[in-house]
Amino acid sequence: MIKYALGCAEGHEFESWFPDSEAYETLRKRGLVVCPECGSIRVDKAIMAPAVVGIVETPIEVLDDRRRQTREALSRLRREIEANTVDVGQKFPEMARAIHQGDEPERAIRGQASAAEAKALIEEGVGVMPMPVLADELN
Repeated sequence: MIKYALGCAEGHEFESWFPDSEAYETLRKRGLVVCPECGSIRVDKAIMAPAVVGIVETPIEVLDDRRRQTREALSRLRREIEANTVDVGQKFPEMARAIHQGDEPERAIRGQASAAEAKALIEEGVGVMPMPVLADELN
């Protein structure tokens, strides 16, 4: 992903993210890069200073104490869920539904479900909840 500083022919400045520079050019040529203020499609890249990361002489505390405690609590909760449930993976929606309907033995399960699948389960009265995910688990 790349973030560009942009400006329209009317002088409005704004920023936008693109998958890459080629995607920006393709979208601009098709008239799909639009000024959010005036709607102009005459948009070009503006001069942009690169972000420069310097050496920090003193350590910076990334998480304050409250955030660290919250993060630790979420980690404990996740470990507790993992230790006390069966991972059924992609079969979660059908297994949860089968347990709810009494077609499968009652047990605690976890797995993956799309937002639409989770919504459908909730609408059917199946008790489900998302498992907490910490940012570094997504990397």
